[in-house]
Amino acid sequence: MSQVYTLVAEDRADTGKGASRRLRREGKIPAIMYGGTKAQKPVNLSFSQSAIAKATQNEGFFSHVLTLQIGDKEQQVVLMDMQRHPARGDVVHMDFERVTKTTIVHKRIPLHFLNEDKCVGAKAGGLLQHSMNDVEITCKAGDLPEFIEVDVIDLPVGGVIHLSDIKAPKGVTLVELAKGATHDAPVVSVLGAKGGSTADEDTEEADA
Repeated sequence: MSQVYTLVAEDRADTGKGASRRLRREGKIPAIMYGGTKAQKPVNLSFSQSAIAKATQNEGFFSHVLTLQIGDKEQQVVLMDMQRHPARGDVVHMDFERVTKTTIVHKRIPLHFLNEDKCVGAKAGGLLQHSMNDVEITCKAGDLPEFIEVDVIDLPVGGVIHLSDIKAPKGVTLVELAKGATHDAPVVSVLGAKGGSTADEDTEEADA
């Protein structure tokens, strides 16, 4: 968590669809903050649309622990849900969960694929294909990674990288793998060139 994301939030007393529409007309986005201890109740908040538009341009905003500045107090949170307008794509509502460094969180984290331009299979004429672009993880909020790297440089034609081949950061668990070996799904592979053969087919032809 090398970068710090701080957002200024305002308490809001009015709730409901009518109040939310008024906020949006004023250039604000309604939100709710929940979680924490039993004594901490959900709090209705609002944010500047321009501030959120700027923050969401950075991929890390969606996976970092964020700091909300609410009056003279600060609260550590993670973004749990973001609703957008179905036609315009504007952010219309957000959900945040209070966290500490030891809070266990579940998040979807983006995958960053390294060395795609140097991939052995792609250079041999194969087609690099992504089966997933993010993964669901669970970890302590203090260990939450911004992304997970997948190096494809040595992936040959016909080769596949599965979830079990990904090296997760310390303290991070891939949720699907925790469900058992049958959930070890493919992440990225190199397909044989159109009209060509895969590495396995080449081997079979050589044996023949």
